[in-house]
Amino acid sequence: MSDPATADVAADPDLLPLDVEEWLSWLATEKGRAASTLEAYRRDARRWCAWLRPRGLALDGVREADLGAYVAHLRRTGLAPATVARAVVAARSLHRFLAEEGRIPSDAGAGVEAPRVPAGLPKALSEPEVNALLAAVAGDDAFARRDRAILEVLYGTGLRISELVGLRLGDVDLESALLRAFGKGSKERVVPVGRHAVAALVAWLAPGGRPALAPEQWKRRGDADAVFLNRRGGRLTRQGAWLVVKRWGTVAGLDGKLTPHVLRHSCATHMLDHGADIRAVQEMLGHASVSTTQVYTKVSTDRLFAAYRAAHPRAVR
Repeated sequence: MSDPATADVAADPDLLPLDVEEWLSWLATEKGRAASTLEAYRRDARRWCAWLRPRGLALDGVREADLGAYVAHLRRTGLAPATVARAVVAARSLHRFLAEEGRIPSDAGAGVEAPRVPAGLPKALSEPEVNALLAAVAGDDAFARRDRAILEVLYGTGLRISELVGLRLGDVDLESALLRAFGKGSKERVVPVGRHAVAALVAWLAPGGRPALAPEQWKRRGDADAVFLNRRGGRLTRQGAWLVVKRWGTVAGLDGKLTPHVLRHSCATHMLDHGADIRAVQEMLGHASVSTTQVYTKVSTDRLFAAYRAAHPRAVR
């Protein structure tokens, strides 16, 4: 099997052993992992191999104690707990794959547990803050129409940023106020679209909006049916959409508080605040487990208690 200490790999830190590349291919083809997940695992594998290399260790020579030492090393570097946990999960997955394929004598990660990640509460905007954000987009040119549609769809549907930029024209049914999203693991779901988001999409797709950015000749396959386009007429990237959100967050006075995922958090929290069933929110957001959605009920309960303590005359000690 490939050794991370070989000359080729040692000469180029970004070059991964063949066994690792085959593991990544297996994750993509057999497990259906999303491109963003694969890229994160690639970074984790690169970090793992870089740690092994100066210690003279090949993947087939790793023992459980080595993984334990690696975890301790990651913690000392000050990485976030979630980053450390994912790095351990990636290393365990890699060694399990290699063991099952018979490429290494034993699975060194079988007895290693991923560090627990402290449960964090989503940072949702208040409803007045969302209204200020959505009202901040001025103008009626193509870019204003696009940016307004992006913000309205993110908040109105709770889509992930990758799901938003992956939308195709055939995924959007404005007459029925529905869109089709492809979430983690390419899982498909149908999401309702509110009237404000529908209106914003209608304006964006009308003459003067998206058609004004469409080039005479599409440069890349798949750009022609992209819902959201960049200034060059190509499909808008995750980074491009993130910058759109950041820009209007700054204009609305939300600089430092706003990301695309905060709009997703806000969508879920506000729906629960207004009495939505948690199973319906789970389905809309594409959560595999309702336990993920239940985090938002804690946010709503905290807000209820805060409002009670601030307003009820017998709540103040």
